[in-house]
Amino acid sequence: MAAKRATTTIPVVFSIGADPVEAGIVSSLSHPGGNVTGVYQFTAGLESKRLGLLHEMVPKAQVIGVLLNSNYAAAESQLHDVQDSAAHLGLRLIIVRANTESDFDMAFSTVASQRAGAMLVCASPFFNARRQQLVVLASSHSLPAIFEWRDFAVAGGLMSYGTSLNNAYRQAGVYAGRILKGEKPADLPVVQSTKFEFVINLITAKALHIDVPPTLSARADEIIE
Repeated sequence: MAAKRATTTIPVVFSIGADPVEAGIVSSLSHPGGNVTGVYQFTAGLESKRLGLLHEMVPKAQVIGVLLNSNYAAAESQLHDVQDSAAHLGLRLIIVRANTESDFDMAFSTVASQRAGAMLVCASPFFNARRQQLVVLASSHSLPAIFEWRDFAVAGGLMSYGTSLNNAYRQAGVYAGRILKGEKPADLPVVQSTKFEFVINLITAKALHIDVPPTLSARADEIIE
């Protein structure tokens, strides 16, 4: 947004998890207009899917903690999606919010004190930048948790579901190259990520005494052992 405000002529290529139309970055996905285009990673719209996967992993957990970053533009949309999904699955949610690192301990303590059986950490650039801290907190509270990116599972999170960052960044590079060769951002539709990764950390599952359902193992793109 800062780059968009700074210039209307220099081409800008973005890679973003929230809907760029709702965020006011482009006028439409098919016809972005102006000097800005890029890749929509579609991460913020996957919370319902993540909640469903978490429910399959720990079906006995009827109370689920949900961590939101209120400063993230898609936070209210994420909350709405999760609440709808929880109602369909018959789950009770404990909604906690964290906008600074100092909020993390209280958020996890609140979820644990209300006997939540699992945790959904919603997509947020702020959370991604502090993934190690969040993974450690989930582990210390013995909370099975699902996150957005593969990097969370690699860091020790139980599982992750989201688009492929490598694929998204590669496409951003392709667009940058095409612009450098003379094409205009206004003529390049926003690319929507279509490659998704479901990763399970079997080491963490064993530490939490979770038997991963064969149906989930079969659908995983990667299992970390």
